[in-house]
Amino acid sequence: MILVDNGSTDETGEAAARDFPEVEVITLPENRPFAVATNAGARAGSGDVIVLLNNDVDCRPDFLERIVAPLQADPAVGSVAALLIRPDEQRIDSVGLTADPTLACFPRLQGHPVAEATAPEPVLAGPAGAGAAYRRTAWEQVGGLDETMFAYMEDFDLALRLRIAGWKAALAIDAVAVHVGSATHGHRSAWQRRHGGFGRGYLLRRYGVLRGRAAPRALATEAVVVAGDLVISRDLAALRGRVAGWRAGTRRPRLTQPPPDAVDDAISLRRSLDLRRGVYERRAA
Repeated sequence: MILVDNGSTDETGEAAARDFPEVEVITLPENRPFAVATNAGARAGSGDVIVLLNNDVDCRPDFLERIVAPLQADPAVGSVAALLIRPDEQRIDSVGLTADPTLACFPRLQGHPVAEATAPEPVLAGPAGAGAAYRRTAWEQVGGLDETMFAYMEDFDLALRLRIAGWKAALAIDAVAVHVGSATHGHRSAWQRRHGGFGRGYLLRRYGVLRGRAAPRALATEAVVVAGDLVISRDLAALRGRVAGWRAGTRRPRLTQPPPDAVDDAISLRRSLDLRRGVYERRAA
């Protein structure tokens, strides 16, 4: 186990080293992007499988053996999504990630009863980074997480790049963990909305969404979301984040579109907007 202490100020690293000597602690002197901290932890390891866990995730005792099982069973699988549930353990937080035709990302089955975790729809794009497993060869082939994004959507971007590279994504419904959610950056803080917007603008640019058939829908959706955020929060954090992300994306190579089986064309515009609203409701719960 490798613990990345990402610039904490409460002596977490010292406490971990003292109380859990078997854990390797990597201390970053200042708070860096999630991708930077995660990539540092991945580089420090040598195992065939990389398992990511956020600091607000509480796993069941058999989580590790369950989440690596699909990788052991099928050499074509590059990533595995766990079943992350809400603290009440009655509702789903996510069973991986799904994407609509504009490459807007949503937690699969969020808010549904846990009994529905095996539902085949919506389409699985890849795992949510809060609790996920990756084959190291696949991870290293695509370069791990993109360190341009500070937080939010970097796990989705990795999922898409893995699918573009030909790796399959799988589910491990029996790998169960409780995810508190928004425990690090807070619900709908300006910081959170700005960085979420950055990730959206960055991916719109890198994947050339506004040059494809989904461009009108993507523009309409982003206009509605930004306007709604302005009304609710009375600031331009979401817009500024998208503009900054778009500009950052212009400095990176353009990526190809993911394969059709990584995107759910059945998610309508109205459904996409409902899902975005559902994410906000989840974080407020």
